[in-house]
Amino acid sequence: MGKLIICPTPLGNLGDMPPRALEALRGADVVCAEDTRVTGKLLVALGVEGKRLERLDENVIGQRAMHIVERVLAGEVIAYCTDAGMPGVSDPGLRLVRVAREAGAPVEVLPGPTAVATAYVASGCVDGAFYFGGFFPRKDAARVALLKQLRSIDAALIFYESPNRLVDALGSIESALPACTLAVCRELTKLHEEVVRGPVSSVRAQFEARTSIKGEIVLVIDAPNEDEKAASDARSIADAANRATELLEQGVRPKQAARQIAGEFGISRNEAYEIALNARA
Repeated sequence: MGKLIICPTPLGNLGDMPPRALEALRGADVVCAEDTRVTGKLLVALGVEGKRLERLDENVIGQRAMHIVERVLAGEVIAYCTDAGMPGVSDPGLRLVRVAREAGAPVEVLPGPTAVATAYVASGCVDGAFYFGGFFPRKDAARVALLKQLRSIDAALIFYESPNRLVDALGSIESALPACTLAVCRELTKLHEEVVRGPVSSVRAQFEARTSIKGEIVLVIDAPNEDEKAASDARSIADAANRATELLEQGVRPKQAARQIAGEFGISRNEAYEIALNARA
């Protein structure tokens, strides 16, 4: 009977290769990989020889997923792995799993290394929950907007980032969340593993001073602390007061203005009405 096996691979240290995933790679009829060169080197290092490899990256997985699943249904055992870590986590492998589920094809997901959980623990944050946002947006405006949208969540925020965009990303975080504490987790499990933790301004300055930044990076932003919550509340009140002034100047009555700013800024009706009255004065 055929089966699709999702095989995690080490983030960097070969000693982290899960035994069940290694067994699955050895026993599979074919290994589909994000990059056959990367996976080919891994298989050689693990002593898995003569295995047929097929490329299944983001550019082709949408067109080939159904074909792969049809082969599984016909009896093939197909293993799928990415360059490192858990396939499907911020990865097009999710589409392959979904097509397989919808077609009723057997899917086995093997547990193993993932940068998200490793960075969450390594970061030193003590938040009991986290939100994983995949890869951080490339543009500053999109990053700032996303952070402001997510900051109401009482949880750590985790993102993948490119070393080439790290300093710009830290600048966006400082702009949106100037009082936050975060950790930059770089090259996890590898020889040059590094975790830099501290206030966002300090961490940004450290990386800005470097001539080059290399490696896989995970950003872990702590949930809002008391100083950050106080600063955020103060900004909301100031923004609500400015909005109330605008509405009153347009001829809107204080009660109507209070209802509107309460909805816009997520504050109580009583607080909004007091803000509107102060703005009128």
